[in-house]
Amino acid sequence: MILFRKFRVLILMVFLVACTMHIMIDLLPKLEKRAAGSSSGAAGAGGGCSCAHSPGEEPRSWAKQRARAAAAEPGWPNKHSLRLLQDFSNEPNSNLSSHSREKVTEKAESLKRVKQLKLGSEKRGLMKDALSGQRRAVQGPSKLKALYEHPLFKTNLPHLSDDDTLFNINTDIRLYPKAAGNQEWHNEGNEEEYSPTGEAATESYPNWLRFHIGINRYELYSRHNIVIEALLKDLVSQRITSVAMKSGGTQLKLIMTFQNYGQALFKPMKQTREQETPPDFFYFSDFERHNAEIAAFHLDRILDFRRVPPVAGRLVNMTREIRDVTRDKKLWRTFFISPANNICFYGECSYYCSTEHALCGKPDQIEGSLAAFLPDLALAKRKTWRNPWRRSYHKRKKAEWEVDPDYCDEVKQTPPYDRGTRLLDIMDMTIFDFLMGNMDRHHYETFEKFGNETFIIHLDNGRGFGKHSHDEISILVPLTQCCRVKRSTYLRLQLLAKEEYQLSSLMWESLLQDQLTPILIQPHLQAMDRRLRLVLKVLADCVEKEGFSSVVEDDLDTQPSSHHHQAHRGR
Repeated sequence: MILFRKFRVLILMVFLVACTMHIMIDLLPKLEKRAAGSSSGAAGAGGGCSCAHSPGEEPRSWAKQRARAAAAEPGWPNKHSLRLLQDFSNEPNSNLSSHSREKVTEKAESLKRVKQLKLGSEKRGLMKDALSGQRRAVQGPSKLKALYEHPLFKTNLPHLSDDDTLFNINTDIRLYPKAAGNQEWHNEGNEEEYSPTGEAATESYPNWLRFHIGINRYELYSRHNIVIEALLKDLVSQRITSVAMKSGGTQLKLIMTFQNYGQALFKPMKQTREQETPPDFFYFSDFERHNAEIAAFHLDRILDFRRVPPVAGRLVNMTREIRDVTRDKKLWRTFFISPANNICFYGECSYYCSTEHALCGKPDQIEGSLAAFLPDLALAKRKTWRNPWRRSYHKRKKAEWEVDPDYCDEVKQTPPYDRGTRLLDIMDMTIFDFLMGNMDRHHYETFEKFGNETFIIHLDNGRGFGKHSHDEISILVPLTQCCRVKRSTYLRLQLLAKEEYQLSSLMWESLLQDQLTPILIQPHLQAMDRRLRLVLKVLADCVEKEGFSSVVEDDLDTQPSSHHHQAHRGR
């Protein structure tokens, strides 16, 4: 009897030991991940980690963990990273791996990656050959060069006083990121601060700073500015040192910091060039397109507005240039490997930030647009204005301007639209948006220093170029209701409609300069010509109804009068 009891106790102990070992094996990967998270969290508690903080404030354990992961195999995550990246389902089994399965599939995966790289290189070679042929074709008579030689694109600005420049030459404002709360930066290790005081030659400044210094009351940058061309090259070639998610907004956007401490807003590719916005999509739930941002910058230059910050397309390595350099833990944790063995991530935002809408590379390369930052708000404050013709952003409700045909009369009596050229600038923005098909213009911004006598900044153009088969006439309502336009805009639109220039041809030639060309497919280019004719038809109807002098405001008057100065201040 005693032996039988001992035997039962022995069996029970063996069973308990087996259960304990089974549970430990199941929970080991999860415990390992929690241990790593807690250690980084403890360091973060001491350092106060935040994506907006300077690099010096970042927890050391987090930086070391990233450095070890990057050092294991540059350009591709190691096994431990793969387990963490694949654990996006919050299930313990999602990061369990079988050694036998790894041995069986390791060779197949390596062969697949080699094949993908070969196919990618072949496609890039074919694309490069095709684009080089296109560029050689453009080397003949350049329509773009002929356009910029036209007298309408050679008008001069009035003399710039200190009040007309965003940053004065003789000022105590120090133009370096420490003034905006970022890490102080030095010139090749020297303690020299970059400032607009003439202490160092302007040519020695990085291009992003030279762009900021050149902003004035009338334009973001001057025509044929070599700094802008250099800045566009920097956006494509500068090494990315830090990445963080931009707060706010409905869709994922990343703030990228470069080696020269410049910054740009990165919008990743979400749709192919051929995809159109589905007809059942509301304008406020449409995708933001990276190629729309690029095309908007070029269109803005061709219209001679120069109110869109420089934008360039770039092919980004998601592993080396985003995941391995980010200090944003929330972003880093959303990376995973797709079933097709592509690197993916989704970040955090209001719309389209989930595994179902993840952004995936091929295998870890992704297209995106990089828009140069404007000066920090601590150095150059901007004022945000509600667009008078803002849409309701509601599925059923309509805005007041959609139901009141005399809505513009009310706007004309409301500051700042009752004087100056602000209302005319709204008309410029309306034409700009209609040519792109952009319905998402709810607010706009101006530089606070210049008061109401300055231009409108055309920011956030990602929802343009969504439909080439449809012209959204409601975008033109401000123009049809107000029947007002600048003479310079009116004449340039007529010029762009002529066969020897033609807006679509100019856009095609200009977009060839971008690394990701082709930016727009031919139907989008043809749609701009069609929409330009519609704009000119609306203006012709206005002139017939109200008379040329009542519709077209002369801002090209060369007489040195107060009217001339005031008209120019709206440019």
